[in-house]
Amino acid sequence: MRFIDTNIILRHLGKPVTPIDYVRPRASTQFFQRVRSGQERVTTCEAVICEVLYVLCSPRQYGLSHQDAAIALAPVLRLRGLRLPHKQTLLRALELFAIHDELDYEDALLVAHMEREGEQEILSYDTDFDTISSITRLEP
Repeated sequence: MRFIDTNIILRHLGKPVTPIDYVRPRASTQFFQRVRSGQERVTTCEAVICEVLYVLCSPRQYGLSHQDAAIALAPVLRLRGLRLPHKQTLLRALELFAIHDELDYEDALLVAHMEREGEQEILSYDTDFDTISSITRLEP
């Protein structure tokens, strides 16, 4: 199984700007059509998903809201041929990211992993966790 990098996902989701951008998005979209149909089986890691969301939400890049970035990325994560450890946890983190603008995806991912494990307490100085009613933030 092959791994996919951030730029392959971004070329699929992004809008062309330069001449090469007209070739790469088309190739990436065709690739993801094969992943959707199950002809291709690929994987990636949580860091790539974090980076995709960072770029999509960056005001210097795509400037999307958390909700719009989550709406754009969710169909990619749900593709039949995309194999991800804890795929449902990653999708749950995407849901949390979409509804909590104060959380970055890494923090939403922590919360989703906590929910999956049935944990309710997190040790952190990050007060953004205080907005999540299902967990309690503690400081050491």
